Amino acid sequence: MCIDCGCGPGEHHHEHVHGTEGAARTIAVETDILSKNNRLAAGNRALFARQGVFVLNLVSSPGSGKTSILERTLRDLRGIHQFAVVEGDQQTDNDAARIAATGVPVKQVNTGAGCHLDAHMVGHAVENFALPALDILLIENVGNLVCPATFDLGEHHKVVVLSVTEGEDKPLKYPAMFHHADLMLLNKVDLLPHLDFDVEQCKAFARQVNPGIRILEVSSKTGQGMDAWYAWLQQGIDKAQKPGPDSD
Repeated sequence: MCIDCGCGPGEHHHEHVHGTEGAARTIAVETDILSKNNRLAAGNRALFARQGVFVLNLVSSPGSGKTSILERTLRDLRGIHQFAVVEGDQQTDNDAARIAATGVPVKQVNTGAGCHLDAHMVGHAVENFALPALDILLIENVGNLVCPATFDLGEHHKVVVLSVTEGEDKPLKYPAMFHHADLMLLNKVDLLPHLDFDVEQCKAFARQVNPGIRILEVSSKTGQGMDAWYAWLQQGIDKAQKPGPDSD
């Protein structure tokens, strides 16, 4: 088991060997795996561009409310946009069952000991969908604020979900994830009256590691702030569906 990110032997992107030669080998292995992933991600991205599909990679720690945000989004926008969802988890299809209950096509990907989805997994998962009919593909990554940060899936944006029950300093503890994200959804704001959570301090920490990150305060339970999230989605859909020089 990798102590840095929880990857099991079958999903290692770290190879821990002591000594200078070991360090060099670790870097070489990581570089090779990320390089292969990036090539596959580029293929995914080209496919999504040809089909005019807006693709998001939702990342967070466990329990932040990613699935609840997806459920509310899919129900609120039913009949307005065509969605599909890739659900990443180490085990079980519990979240996929929740998404399926909304009537949206979903593909479960279990990573086993692996702590993240990669471009190869996503490329195979989307073979289950009629991409030309979709407006948005939502990828719910494995709950982890470390490994998914550096793995490109071919998405347009990473969206990091942080709940107000987790603490303001998460962006400083896991800077790579917040650095790579274009949008942060600060979820469960309906609980703020019951918590000692400094919203402005949390935003400041997020902007400290990523000055350009956009932040939306939302509640998947009450619907607070969700209209701003939906407006952001609409902008992404419009841009993805605008014909480009490489479109078919």
